[in-house]
Amino acid sequence: MSQKEIPKKEGGMPFSEALDLAELVQYGEGAVVSRTLIQAAVGTVTVFAFDKGQGLSTHSAPFDALVQILDGSAQITIGEKTVPVSTGESLLMPADIPHALNATERFKMLLTMIREKKG
Repeated sequence: MSQKEIPKKEGGMPFSEALDLAELVQYGEGAVVSRTLIQAAVGTVTVFAFDKGQGLSTHSAPFDALVQILDGSAQITIGEKTVPVSTGESLLMPADIPHALNATERFKMLLTMIREKKG
C-alpha cells in the first residue's frame, strides 16, 4: 500500500516539515520584516523580525492575538500597561484594546490571530 503524498501549501510554511521559526525571517537594517506562514478565513500566523528601535504604532484588532518571542526582547503596550517580553515568553493581547510594540533590541516574534466565529 503506497503512502498518500502530503500536499504542499501555497507559499507560507510547508506541511510535515520541522522548521526553526526564527530562521524563517532575517533582520533588516532599520526595518520590520514579516512572513505569513498561514493565512485563512479563521486567522493568520505570521513571523516578524524587528530591528532595534522599530515597532508597530498603536492599533487594535477585533480578535485576540498571541505573541511568542522567538529571539531578543521588546516592550508591548496594551492599553495603559507596558509589558517587557523576551525570548521564550508569550503574551496574549485582547481584542479591541489598543496595543503597540517597540523593539528595545532586535527581536523576532510569532503572531497568531484566530478570528472568533460569530453567530
